Amino acid sequence: MAYRIRPDADFTREFHSVAKEQLAEAVTVLEERPDGAHEAIHSFRKNLKRLRSLYRLVAHEVPDFQARENERLRDAARSLSPIRDANALVGTAQYLQATAREEEENEALGRIVAILEGRRDWMAEAESGLEQRLVEISNVLNEATGCLDEVSFAGGHRKNARMLAKSWRRTARKAKAALDACHGEASAGDFHDLRKRTYDYRLYHSLLRDVWPGAMQAKRDAAKELVEDLGHIHDLAVLSELVEAEPQLFTRNDDLAHLLDAIIFRQQEDRRQALVKAEAVFADDPDEEAERIELLWLTAGS
Repeated sequence: MAYRIRPDADFTREFHSVAKEQLAEAVTVLEERPDGAHEAIHSFRKNLKRLRSLYRLVAHEVPDFQARENERLRDAARSLSPIRDANALVGTAQYLQATAREEEENEALGRIVAILEGRRDWMAEAESGLEQRLVEISNVLNEATGCLDEVSFAGGHRKNARMLAKSWRRTARKAKAALDACHGEASAGDFHDLRKRTYDYRLYHSLLRDVWPGAMQAKRDAAKELVEDLGHIHDLAVLSELVEAEPQLFTRNDDLAHLLDAIIFRQQEDRRQALVKAEAVFADDPDEEAERIELLWLTAGS
């Protein structure tokens, strides 16, 4: 089943199907790791993000379930964060190298990539009890699957439409507030908040896409592009923190200078471009958008 909730189907059954599929995929990738541990952890975390967005979508109706399961999934993801972050830093350095402005910078960033790859591999090898942790996480996800049986949405189609509208309005309002905070002297945390809200917004468009396929696809694609840009901004901030915390990794001063210069330049450019895209993605009024979603859901399910 795709990551979607059909408006003409039983909401409880659709919700359970989407959630169980994401949980099953997460367990399978952690146990089988077809592309290695790094890619398995990356895929697992994406499954959990989709789940947490799904649960936020229905939080108004099942607040206790959402709060408890959100904490369960968040803790499971955090337990593997150091390895994920180490791998993400490699990708960030590769991103900087791909956008290098001159050959000398490109060569320096190539050496930085190699350093970060070595650090990532060393951390994975030195990680004690990783296998046991993966088993424990799989057990946690299986428990989460069992807890889905307690969730049902028996209020009817109109009540579900109101629930979806409320969640949509809340997320869009939070995104607008996060976007406002990103203007002026914004921090890396401000842009990270915008990224999280945009991630939910994008996944809501995916979950409810059947109510207006063409328009939802276009908005989802724009939000996905914005999420990727905001992800680069976040990862650049994390790389900058690593340089400050572990300067001994970078033994060549000229390479370090190129790295810092590239980070600063890319951060400025990516922030500027992201703000332009965000203004377009969140151009609609949250209240009007939520009302539209409610009406579309009612119409599509009738």
